[in-house]
Amino acid sequence: MTTCPCGTDRSLDECCGPILAGAHALTAEALMRARYTAFATRQIGDFLRDTLAPEKQGEFNLREVEKSARDAEGLGFVVRAVTDGGVEDKAGTVEYVARFRIRGKVQIHHELATFRRNEDGHWLYANGEVNPKGTPLQVSKVGRNDPCSCGSGLKYKKCCGA
Repeated sequence: MTTCPCGTDRSLDECCGPILAGAHALTAEALMRARYTAFATRQIGDFLRDTLAPEKQGEFNLREVEKSARDAEGLGFVVRAVTDGGVEDKAGTVEYVARFRIRGKVQIHHELATFRRNEDGHWLYANGEVNPKGTPLQVSKVGRNDPCSCGSGLKYKKCCGA
């Protein structure tokens, strides 16, 4: 059994293989996993172009992508977060990290990928933000006379601020 490169514990034949062979992905995450698998296994063909939104297809250069795939060894794929993109959704996002070894150096590709369904209901890669910024952390300053954030009921200066 060949384990699927996309990071699931399933075999390639049970996971991304059917999508690469022409079955339609049921979710945005399944399409993203199949796109990674196509690249990592060098089964690019028309799959990567055909799963792009129409406005992105003009930017796609098959020769360049095939060369990149030949030069890269897939080291792993991890989905960090999925928002929408389910069986009933029309759009969704998949945040993922893909690791490759290219010419002896490990490369990390972190992306927040946006997907949408076409008029036939098939998922398409619409856009991606490489190295997405996380939500800024809001830090409020605690005054010495404010209640302590530990929940003790004491003032900060008499509790954790002492």
